[in-house]
Amino acid sequence: MFKDMLKEFLCTYGPTGRETCISNVIRAYVAPNADEIYNDTLGNLIAVKRGTSGKKVMISAHMDQIGLIVTDIDENGFLRVSNVGGVNPIIAIAREVVFENGTRGVTYFETEKGGAADATIQKLFIDIGASSRDEAEKKVEIGDIAVYAASFTELGRRISCGALDDRLCCAIVAECFNTCVSEHDVYAVFTVQEEVGLRGAGVAAHSISPDFCVNLDVTLTGDTPKCSPMSVKCGKGPAIKVMDASVIVPVGVRRFMEQCAHESGIPVQNEVLRGGGTDTGAIIKTKGGIPAGCISIATRYIHTPVEMADMDDVMNAVKLVNAMLAKKGMPTA
Repeated sequence: MFKDMLKEFLCTYGPTGRETCISNVIRAYVAPNADEIYNDTLGNLIAVKRGTSGKKVMISAHMDQIGLIVTDIDENGFLRVSNVGGVNPIIAIAREVVFENGTRGVTYFETEKGGAADATIQKLFIDIGASSRDEAEKKVEIGDIAVYAASFTELGRRISCGALDDRLCCAIVAECFNTCVSEHDVYAVFTVQEEVGLRGAGVAAHSISPDFCVNLDVTLTGDTPKCSPMSVKCGKGPAIKVMDASVIVPVGVRRFMEQCAHESGIPVQNEVLRGGGTDTGAIIKTKGGIPAGCISIATRYIHTPVEMADMDDVMNAVKLVNAMLAKKGMPTA
């Protein structure tokens, strides 16, 4: 069941630079349908399904999540932290967090000189219930990374959980890899270190050298009260990226994606993101340039423990990717 796979992906530990656990979980789902599966030197998980056309198509999503890395342990056992990826310190207050070894704690902040609105990363700490440095060091080391403890909630057709960015799209890529019919070599790539600079995707794309790539990631929405204006809305279909701060998608690629959606009766939206970026930006400029596009899933409250998306958008994204993989031709810029 897709939703069971999604829940497991969402609830598995895997911050940037520590993706081994989630990589192993994803591997178990895609390996039975792979002709080859491996991790490259940087840690990207790559599954291959061979075709007959001689062409290669890469579908990708990043498997790392944001986190808090321990930088110091004080004499009373409190853990001082820094961010790994885009952690908003105000949102990170009073949260339950978990480390790779299962140690749990809660976050809070220095209150002497201000309230929650004045919180910064430098004022944050994690309380794991220790009363001394020695006690804390038996559970946690400098350099260990904590992530928000996962809590999966179903709200009708919508779901809420931390790490939808980008485990939601990892589940889409896994489902497409397992179910697609294509005459091309299909490479499902689950990348590392996206949250700190799109580092894994370029490495994978360089080694694979695909003829076409479809990256999947979440994107902001414009459908909550008094938010920044944006056309993308939950439940209106997967979004075809036009541009963000890392990429302007070639017109030929976008038209190919739009044609596939139209022919399959899949509702889609156009996405223009004012800031931010995705692995698409790293892939498209690899080697001599790779035709690459991005399917985005409208997601509310990104980089929080309560990210929200619509399952209709998710399943329509699966249909759209599979429609592209079934095509005999390849898009050009």
